[in-house]
This record gives sequence, C-alpha cells and structure tokens, in this order.
Amino acid sequence: MYKLIIICVCSTCLFVSQTSALQKDSTNVKNDSLNSIKLRDLNNKLSVIEQQRILDSIKKNELETQLNSLKTTDNLKKVELQNKLLELSEKDSKRLQQKKAQIDSLRNSAKSFPVIGLFKDTLYVIYSKLGSFSAKDRAEAISNRINNLKDKFGFTPDSLILIEAEATVDITMGESIIMSISENDALWNNTSKIELAKKYKTIIGDEVLKYKSETSLLTLAKEIGLALLVILIIYLLVIYIRKLFAWTANTIQELEGNRINGIKIRNYTLFDSERQVRVLLSVNKIIKWLVILLVAYIALPILFGIFPWTRNFAETLFGYILTPIKKIASGLWNYMPNLITIIVIVFVFKYVFRGLHFLKNEIEKGNLHIPGFYADWSNPTYQIVRVLIFAFMVVVIFPYLPGSDSPVFQGVSVFLGFLLTFGSAGSLSNIVAGLVLTYMRLFKIGDRVKIGEVIGDVIEKSLLVTRVRTIKNEIISIPNSTVMSSHTINYSSDAPDKGLIIHTTVTIGYDVPWRDMHNALIDAALHTDLILQEPMPFVLQTSLDDFYVSYQINAYIREANKQAVIYSNLHQNIQDTCNERGIEILSPHYRSARDGNMITIPSNYLPTDYKTPTFNVTVQKDLQERKSSK
Repeated sequence: MYKLIIICVCSTCLFVSQTSALQKDSTNVKNDSLNSIKLRDLNNKLSVIEQQRILDSIKKNELETQLNSLKTTDNLKKVELQNKLLELSEKDSKRLQQKKAQIDSLRNSAKSFPVIGLFKDTLYVIYSKLGSFSAKDRAEAISNRINNLKDKFGFTPDSLILIEAEATVDITMGESIIMSISENDALWNNTSKIELAKKYKTIIGDEVLKYKSETSLLTLAKEIGLALLVILIIYLLVIYIRKLFAWTANTIQELEGNRINGIKIRNYTLFDSERQVRVLLSVNKIIKWLVILLVAYIALPILFGIFPWTRNFAETLFGYILTPIKKIASGLWNYMPNLITIIVIVFVFKYVFRGLHFLKNEIEKGNLHIPGFYADWSNPTYQIVRVLIFAFMVVVIFPYLPGSDSPVFQGVSVFLGFLLTFGSAGSLSNIVAGLVLTYMRLFKIGDRVKIGEVIGDVIEKSLLVTRVRTIKNEIISIPNSTVMSSHTINYSSDAPDKGLIIHTTVTIGYDVPWRDMHNALIDAALHTDLILQEPMPFVLQTSLDDFYVSYQINAYIREANKQAVIYSNLHQNIQDTCNERGIEILSPHYRSARDGNMITIPSNYLPTDYKTPTFNVTVQKDLQERKSSK
C-alpha cells in the first residue's frame, strides 16, 4: 500500500511538473517570439559582417602572396603591401569589436538553446547559427551526436580531436564532426575559438565517461541495492508512524473525563468531553497522514537522486517546496516597509477610536455638556463617526496592501461594492430611517408608544429595526422605514413632568342629574391608584345623544407604562361609585321591563328592606261595570 502511495505521489509530481512547464512555455511565447526576431536580425547583421570578413581574408591572402613574391630590392612595393595588410588587420579588429557590440546588446535578453547531455541535463547552450543551421537545430544535432558517443566502444577523452578550419574549430571523433565552433560562439562566451573548443571537448568527454561509469553493471547493482534500502527505511518509518499515532489516539480516549473535560467559554460549553475527544482524534488522524505524505515526499527525491536518469526529478520536487518558500520569504522581506506603515496607521487610529469612546462615555454620564447635543445622541453619533473613520483608515491603508494595484484585486473590490450596494438597498433605507429616528428623538428605550396599530414598550432601538413589547408580552419588530412612514404616539415623553391624561367615556340616561354624574366620576378617579390628586380629574360632556348623555372622565397619571391596570381599576371604581349612588348604567344598549324585575344595582348596594316590585295591572272601570250588569 505504501509503495502505491509513493508511486501515486511521484506520478502526481511529474504531472504537475509537466503542466507547470507547459503553462510557463505558453506565457513566454510572446517574449520568445520577440527574442527570435532580435536574434534573426542579429544573425543577418553577423552574416553580412562574416561575408565581408571572407572577402577581406581572400584579399589578405592575395596581398601576402604578392608580398612573398617580391624581390628584396623592391622596398617601395613591399611597404605599400604591408600598409594594405595593416589596414586589413585594423579593419578586422574593428569588425570583431562591431560583432562583439552587437552580441553584447542582446546578451541579457537573447534566448539560448541547451545542449542536452546523457542524463538529460544541460551541458552548455548555443546562441548563434552556423551556415544553414539555426541555433536550435545546432543544439539538437550536437545533443544527438553526443548521445551516440555512449555507444562507442573504447571511448576515451583523447578520442576527441580539435581541428582548426578556416572559419571554425571542429571537435571530431574519427571521421565524425561532433561540433563546429565559430567566431560568433566564441564572442557569445567572451573567449577565443580554440579555448571554447577545449572547454566543450572536456565537458563532452567527462559526460561520456560519467555515463559509462554510472551505467556499469556494478554501479547499477549498488544503486538498486541503495534504492531498496531507502524503500525499506520508508516502509519501517511508515509502520512506526502509524504505531505512534495509534498510541496517541488511545491516550486521547483514555483521558476522556480525566484531563479532557471539554472547553467552556464562560457559561457556554463549546465542546463537551465526548465532542472534544472526537475532534482531537480527527486532528490526530490528519496529522498522521500529513507526516506520512511528508516522509514520502522527502523520500522520493532521495530515490530519484540515486539513479542518474532521474536526478533532475529530485531537483524539481525539492524546487516545488524551496521555490515557494523563497518567494514567500522574499515577498515578506520586500513587504516589510509597507507592513510597518500599516502598523503605524492602525496604531494611530486605535488611539483616535479610544479618544472618541472616552468623549462618548463622558457625554453619556453627563460629565460633558455640548449645547444642542443630547446625551442619548452620543452612542449613535459615536457609531457613525467610528464607521466613517474606519472607512477613512481603510482608504489610507488600501494602497499599501499587497496586490492592491492589480486588476484582479480592483475587479473584486468593485464587484463586492456592487453586491453591497444593490443587495442592501432595503437595509440601507432602514439604516437611514434609524439614523433619522435617533436624531428626531421620537422615543427612547422604555417608552410606551403606539406605532401604527402596535402599542407597547420600546425595548430595543437599532439601525435596522425597533422592537416593541406589547402588554401581552409579545415582541414585535418594526422596520425603521415603516416607523418613519407611519404615525407614532409617545405616551411616556411628557408623563413624568406634565402628566399623561387618560380618559374613558360613560353614557347615562337623562334621568340622572349631570352634577351627580360629574361628582360620581371624579370620586371614582380619585379613588383609583396611580391617578394624581393634583391636577384634579375633570369631566367633559362630549355629546347629548338621543337616549343618553356621554360623560368623559379625564385624569392625570405619571406611570404611562401601567395604563392597562389604571384603566381597569378606574372602570371598577366607576361601577362601584355609580352603584353606591343609585345610578344605573343602562346605556348605550340596555332593555328592561321594570314591572316585576329587580333593579340592575347589585344587591349589596340596596337597602335591607328592598323588595322586588310586583307586576301592576290596570283594568278599565266601564269594562268592569258591563261585566257586573251581566
């Protein structure tokens, strides 16, 4: 199983390496094409210079021939020929300087083509073309010729011979030319043709000898044995890692109820002991597999490094870890100035927030008075100012954030702003309404209010909703935009100072004197708890209807939140007072046949000698006389 894991990880790494290489190649296509154009232009210029060099070389040979054929007495002609040769030498020197300048201008940006060795490593690189061969074709051809050398029996570095031709230095073996080194190759490497040829001859010879040495049967046997040893060590490590984490899992289970008693935050139980054990076991399992994968990842480069054909894979795998770590470390180091700037900005704004919070507390406590500014405005004003200052701080910090100038970062910021703007349109209207309500001071926490058809005590005011508790202990949440669009009655705002007038209407028939009714209602109000004696209750006759008079009793209270109880007690006292004074409350809808029926006043209010009246019957006298005559 573990070998399968290792093989899977290896295959994945190889796939990722090839994918990343393809992605890198695709991103560099544009730059490579530009470099190719520059190299092509350079090679064209060098070709022109090379043609001129050939012509000058032919002319130089002719002059040398003429010079050698002159007689010793012909000094004038000899001097003339020598001067022409000197001019050609100076011209050749200028030509070399011109070629070198052309090459140096592209040294940093020109693309090179690697000559691949027998172990798929890069031996050296080729920049210039030669004849009809481009630099890429030359590199491929040289790589193939070097690859053929590994099959040459009895190969030694001395088998490679340097031969100087007219324009090149050739590295040959027998009748085969391995590589031809031109003047341009030497200029690209800042050396001479012969020195560069010697260097390349040594590299090629060492590469072939190294290949023959590392691919011998004895070496392969040693490498296979070493690979098996590494696999055995990995296998044993995985076994002991599993045993270690099995022991830690058993230890965690044994500690349940002893040292593992759950996690509590104040009175809230975040994890009980059983849940905490499950979490710890899951973490233990995750760490176990991470350690196993880490061991496999470290072991794979070691295995690849044993065999010469796969050593490049080892470097690639280690590069997957080391390259990101280097980039992260370099990025952090380069970001340090911006990070310090952000820390300073946050530090300054932190104390600005503390100063605002101190002012808010002083205003709330009444220690600081600002004309025209109420204490209950302090907290919402503090929240608004804090949001504005926080937004300003974000604007100041934004340019120092990593990647803030990238189009992707800016696009995401615009998209989030778009979502926030259009997705919170309703919420924004409620927030604006909440701010307006705060500064209008329509009500405060604890006030008895009527909002639309809802009556109750305000228990919460936020930027979005107002919550009201009704007398039936119901919690009703009203959006602030609804509060703004409906009428609001505040029963509590002036009740402590001026008193709140409660009122109720009683309808009594015209047979009851209005002064008696006034006195009865005022007495009932004065006997009601929580109704003020001063100012005195008063009665208003609000209407004279067809069958009754409407009497409205008005009384002052200070406890606006207890209206339901006060009204109930007032109605009870009105009933008792009217009963005590013999006033029947028969309206607005009451029908009775008084003859033979008991009065509506309760019996405990009636005199002790009260008797229910009998039915009265009236008989006409002429009817009685007619009956008697018969």
